[in-house]
Amino acid sequence: MDFSFDHFPFDLVLFGLIAAFLALRLRSILGTRVGAEPRPQPMPAPRPGPVIEGRPEAPAPLTDYDVPAPETRVGQVLAEIARRERDFVPAQFLKGVEASFQQIVLAFAAGDVAMLRERLTANAMTAFEGAIRSREQLGETQKAEVRAVTSLAIVDAAIEERDGAAHARIDVRIVSDQISLTLDKDGQPVSGTDSVTEFSDLWTFERLLGVTITGAAWRLAASRSA
Repeated sequence: MDFSFDHFPFDLVLFGLIAAFLALRLRSILGTRVGAEPRPQPMPAPRPGPVIEGRPEAPAPLTDYDVPAPETRVGQVLAEIARRERDFVPAQFLKGVEASFQQIVLAFAAGDVAMLRERLTANAMTAFEGAIRSREQLGETQKAEVRAVTSLAIVDAAIEERDGAAHARIDVRIVSDQISLTLDKDGQPVSGTDSVTEFSDLWTFERLLGVTITGAAWRLAASRSA
């Protein structure tokens, strides 16, 4: 056997070694990260949306309180009431009217005579109690819900001397969104509707000036549509 290296391809072996060296060198360079490379941040998982059952209701509108300017006739009467009753503030009075309005409307619908006695004058109580008794005799029921009181405005005020005492009277126009429905003994509608309806009422509140009163100082004396 001839072991001569005359025909051995040294040039190919040399090129192969050089190529292998360059490949290793290139790999070592490419495999090295230069500088502080930020870690890849995982994609946040999608949040499930809020589950809403039914149609969302619109927020109730803010109540508008309308107090006459001090230079007007009504404004001057209010100032005189405040002079006689130190705790009287027209804006606070209207907030109290708003609360009383809702309580009285619901109490009348439910036939809650005890609640009404705390909020009404004697004459007004007689009228309200008569209406409740008449409704009960007919077997009727009333459904009432005050959805919103949109505005309250003082439209008149006076101080009257009666039976040797000073009585303050304030008329308030109340605009509200209500459900008001009267049903007969068979559950059939007699008057009103179960849809939200805008009502405009004129309520008259009275109080005895200069006297400490147990319970509500301002009481409903009369009510009618405005």
